Amino acid sequence: MTKPTPPLVSGALPVLGHAAEFQRNRPGLIRRGFAEHGGVFAIKLANQNVAVVIGPEHQKTFFMETDGRLSIQEPYQFLRAMFGEVLFLAPHDEYLRQRPLVQELFKREKMLHYVDVMQEVVQEWLDGLGDSGEMELTSEIITLVQEVAGKCFLGPEVHQAIGREFWDLYTDLSKALDPLLPPDLPLPKFKRRDKAKARMTEILRPIIAERRANPGQYNDFLQDIIMKEDKAGEPVDEELVRNLLLGLMFAGHETTAGQAAWTIILLLQHPQYLELVLDELEEVAPAGVHIDPKRMVQLDHIEWAVREVERLRPSAEMLMRVAKEAIEFGDYLIPAGWLVQVAQEIGHKLPAYFDQPEQFDPLRFSPDRAEDKQHRFGLFGFGGGTHKCTGMNFANNEMTIITALLLREFELELVTPKPQIERGLGASRPSETVIRYQRRTVAPAGGTPMETSLAG
Repeated sequence: MTKPTPPLVSGALPVLGHAAEFQRNRPGLIRRGFAEHGGVFAIKLANQNVAVVIGPEHQKTFFMETDGRLSIQEPYQFLRAMFGEVLFLAPHDEYLRQRPLVQELFKREKMLHYVDVMQEVVQEWLDGLGDSGEMELTSEIITLVQEVAGKCFLGPEVHQAIGREFWDLYTDLSKALDPLLPPDLPLPKFKRRDKAKARMTEILRPIIAERRANPGQYNDFLQDIIMKEDKAGEPVDEELVRNLLLGLMFAGHETTAGQAAWTIILLLQHPQYLELVLDELEEVAPAGVHIDPKRMVQLDHIEWAVREVERLRPSAEMLMRVAKEAIEFGDYLIPAGWLVQVAQEIGHKLPAYFDQPEQFDPLRFSPDRAEDKQHRFGLFGFGGGTHKCTGMNFANNEMTIITALLLREFELELVTPKPQIERGLGASRPSETVIRYQRRTVAPAGGTPMETSLAG
């Protein structure tokens, strides 16, 4: 007997289906579907059927069938309009050809260098804040992670050459993220996207040309990618180089910024756990001490906090595929042509796997509890399977460095008491959040307090 298709969530409107609610209140729609039907259900976005699958076994099928019965390229046409056929947006064979280029970026020796660069950039930011004041955290962190991405991936000289204009143009790209509308419609936001990409191309083109003309003068990741040869021994196509750079810089800041800001916010909202973090910092990496890899791996409480933010506040709260052929999920058959979606909003908060799942409780990741070890696909903020985010360790290291250096340098107070999740069709992040800061004092050997900074 043929299995039925997934049951439809209540509230579908004629013609539109759930499209308006999907844009307005996606989490509420997904929660209602889960409450009505359990781990597999359907929503309708105009004429597109979407199966939502929730639970570790369904999530395992979702990720393990990617590039098999499920396609990752088709549902992300809106990203292809920005970055072309790069990485997972490319056909599978091309993806396999490109992937080593990006893996080169995250080799161990480069990661060790990035950690040093991260600390330099974050410390420069902290030194520029003065001894006390207020700041809007979310926008500050966005700019900070852009600085980190630029100096790590492009190098300080190129990062300075592209200037703030380059990064500001990403705003127009972000505002054009829309999985529901065809990306080539003549809408203002898509016209601004194309204009922004054209300008970014203008900025990068002479840099790439100069690098190719003088290869012996440079030794960094940017040069590696520019001079990489294809199977025929020819340099990688210039358009591919540009698109890879645009995509990597986008991924390097768009998703990390929100989770980095949420890490600070949630720690300030939970002072008891914050004390554990501060005590550990004082023991492992007190003020003025460089955080080398040996020290970083000892910062367990920050690591667990970062993972708890991945669980509670994932930047990408939905991942999509297209069924290339009929595929079973539990008691249901999803026909070819349907979209298939997993939802961290529910999948990360299943009581069977996470105790008191709505609570911020980083100790759930401690060895004696290890709630994330119950199922390989219980936590999937960075995706899973072959397409798991290659830059995951980079992002986690960056969030650890930002958290550690900011907390050991300043006493912080949350002025905005209850920041909200600002959801778009791209990455989620905190709403405008003001924090008050005061530079900490430390006691030198003589016992008299002094400022941690020499400024002033």
